[in-house]
Amino acid sequence: MEEAKLWTKNFFSISICNFFLFMNYYYLLVTLPIFVIQDLKSSEAEAGLIAMVYLFAAIVTRPFVDQFMEKLGKQKMLIISLVIFLIASISYLFVSSIVLLLIIRFLHGIGFGIATTATGAIVADIVPESKKGEGMGYFILSSNVAMVIGPFLGLTSLDHWGSFVMLVIALICSVGALLTGGIVNLHEMKPKLNKRELFKVNFSFEKLVEVSAFRIALIAAFLAFAYSTVLSFVSVFAEKMNLGAGSNLFFVVYAIVLLISRPFTGRWFDRYGANVIVIPCIVSFAFGLFILSMANTSFIYLLSAVFIGLGWGTLFPSFQTMAIQIVPPQRRAASLSTFLSIFDIGIGLGSFLTGAVVVFTGFTSLYFYTSLYVLVGLVLYCLFVQHRFARKPKSLEHDRKSSLQQ
Repeated sequence: MEEAKLWTKNFFSISICNFFLFMNYYYLLVTLPIFVIQDLKSSEAEAGLIAMVYLFAAIVTRPFVDQFMEKLGKQKMLIISLVIFLIASISYLFVSSIVLLLIIRFLHGIGFGIATTATGAIVADIVPESKKGEGMGYFILSSNVAMVIGPFLGLTSLDHWGSFVMLVIALICSVGALLTGGIVNLHEMKPKLNKRELFKVNFSFEKLVEVSAFRIALIAAFLAFAYSTVLSFVSVFAEKMNLGAGSNLFFVVYAIVLLISRPFTGRWFDRYGANVIVIPCIVSFAFGLFILSMANTSFIYLLSAVFIGLGWGTLFPSFQTMAIQIVPPQRRAASLSTFLSIFDIGIGLGSFLTGAVVVFTGFTSLYFYTSLYVLVGLVLYCLFVQHRFARKPKSLEHDRKSSLQQ
C-alpha cells in the first residue's frame, strides 16, 4: 500500500501563503508603532491601539468564518480574505491620520482572521490523517520562521529606507500571500444558494462555537499568556541585563531549534499520541522560563531559547492538531476558529497584563513566577485534557467515526 503524501502542491502552497501572512503580521507588529509615533506624531498610547484593534477584528470575525466556508467553500473564502488583506496593505500607503490607520487595521484584522482560519482548515483537510501532527507542525513552522524574519526585516527596512519602503515591503508580502494562496486547488462540493441564503448568519452559540475544542483552547490560551511575556519583553530584558550581541539572537536560536526538532516531534505525535509530546514540552517550556529568569550571560539567555523553543514551539502546533482531531471533518473550521479566538485572547491579555505587572516585579521575578505558572498549566492539562488523548490519533479517529455512525 502506497504511503499517503504530505508534501503535495497544495500543502506547499498553503504553507508558503501562511508564511507571507505572518511575515506581514510580525513585520508590521514592530514597525507600525514606530511609524505612528514618528510619522503620524501620535502618542505611545495610540500606538498601542494598533495591535489591539487588529487582534480584536480577527477575534470577532473568526466565529462566523465556518458558516461562510460551508456556503462558499474554503478556497473561495481564502481568496476573499487575501484580497481584503491586500486592499488593507495598499491602504497603508495613503494613511494620513491615526483614525484612518485604525480603520485600516480593523479591516486588515478581518482579512487576517478569515485567512488564518481558512488556511488552517484547508491544511486540516489536505494532510493525511496518519501525518496530521507532522503536517500541522510543518505548516505552523512557516509562521515561526516569519516570526524571526519579519521583525528583523521590518526594523532594518525602517532604519535604512524609511517608512514608505517599509510599507511597500509589507504590501509585497500581501501580494505573495495572494499569489501562493491562489495556486491552491481544492475539489469542494458547494450547495447552490440564493443571495438571501448566502448572507444569512446563524448566531446560535452551537453554530458559532465548537464546544469540543474549549478545553484544549483554554489550556493553550493559559500557556499562551505565559508565552506573551517572552514575545513582548524578552528583548527588553536582554537590554536591561546588558547581554550584548547575543540579545538579538534569541528568536534565531528559537527558530533553529524548531527546524531541527520539527521532523521528529511531528512524527512522534502521529505515532505515539499527543500526551507523549505535550507533557514533556510543557516541562521544557517551564524549565526554559526558569533558566531565563536566571540569565546573566548571553549563553544562559540563549540556552533558555532552546528549551522555550522546544517547549512552546512544539506545543502550539500540537494543540492546534488536537483541536482538529477531536471533531468530525465538517466541524474542523469551527473548531479552529474557536481555538484561535481563545488563543488570541490569551496572548492579548498576557501582553497587556504582564506589561503592568513587570513594573512592580522586574523581569527576573516575572520569568521565575511565569515558570511556576506554566507548571500549573501542566496540572490543568493532566486533569482536564490528558485522558481524552490517552490513545493514539488513529484510535481517536476510529472513535469519532463510530460516534458519527451511531
